[in-house]
Amino acid sequence: TSMMDDRAVLAALVGSRLCHDLISPIGAIQNGLELVSLAGSGGDTGPEMALIQDSCDSASARIRFFRVAFGSASDTKAIGASEVAATFEATTRIGRVKADWQIAERLPRTDVQLAFLAFMCAESALPLGGSVVMTRQGGVTTVRGEGARIKADPETWGLLAGSGTLAQVTPAQVQFALLSTLARDRNVRLLAEPTEDAVTITIG
Repeated sequence: TSMMDDRAVLAALVGSRLCHDLISPIGAIQNGLELVSLAGSGGDTGPEMALIQDSCDSASARIRFFRVAFGSASDTKAIGASEVAATFEATTRIGRVKADWQIAERLPRTDVQLAFLAFMCAESALPLGGSVVMTRQGGVTTVRGEGARIKADPETWGLLAGSGTLAQVTPAQVQFALLSTLARDRNVRLLAEPTEDAVTITIG
C-alpha cells in the first residue's frame, strides 16, 4: 500500500470517527428541543427556538452527508435512492444550491461516496447558487452543476485530473483531493469539465 493510500484510509477513518461521535449529541439536542416544544404553550415556542431547531436539523443533515462523503466506505454496503435523496434534501434545504438525485437504483456506498464528493466540488463552483443534477447510465455517474455564475478555479479543478499536490489544498478544497485520490485508488475513471456555463464531472 502506498503512502497516499494510507493517508486516504486514515482520513476516512478520522471522518467516520468524528461523524459517529457527533451525531449522538446532535440527536440528543433534537430530542430536547422536541420536549421543550411539547411543553410550550400550544406547542409555540417562538422564533428563537425555531432558529435553534433549524440549525440543529441542518447540522444533523450535514453530519449524515459527511459520514458518507468523508467516512470509511465498503463495497458490501449499498444505499437506496430514497435515502440518498432524503439526505440531499435535508442537507440543501436552507442552502443556495439544490440537489437533484435522478438515480433510481441502489448503489454501493463507495459509488455514492464519490458522487457526494463530486456534488461538493460542483457546489463550490456555484457561489450565487444553482442546481446540481446527478444521473447514471451504463455504470457511469454524471454530476452536472449549473448556476448564475460559474467559479471554477483551474488549479483546484486540476486536482481532479491528477495535477497539483496535497500541499496546495485548503480545507475548502479537500473534496477535490479526496475524490481524485479515491477514484485513482479504486481504478475509477474521472473526468472534470468546467466551463463558463456549467461544471460536469463524470465518474466511472
